[in-house]
Amino acid sequence: MLFLRLCIDKPDALELRNQHRDDHRAYLGSGVAKIVQAGPLLDESGDMAGSMIIVDAESLGDVQAFHDDDPFTKVGLFDKVLLYKWDRHIG
Repeated sequence: MLFLRLCIDKPDALELRNQHRDDHRAYLGSGVAKIVQAGPLLDESGDMAGSMIIVDAESLGDVQAFHDDDPFTKVGLFDKVLLYKWDRHIG
């Protein structure tokens, strides 16, 4: 099943994001989850302001565990997090 993880950074958190980006990327590349698509959300200035990841997983609980272990989550980067099962219709 596909799931969407949509995360919005806390205000003025770009420095925190930049400090932990390498750890976050290493985590995503570790194979801990089957990532279908991922990338940062950009604000009007083109600065990173959040994250979007589509994950192929067995359950929402698996996606929650993947989210909880993300270095960005552990350092408190996100202001808002949405996890949804996603029913892809196009693509």
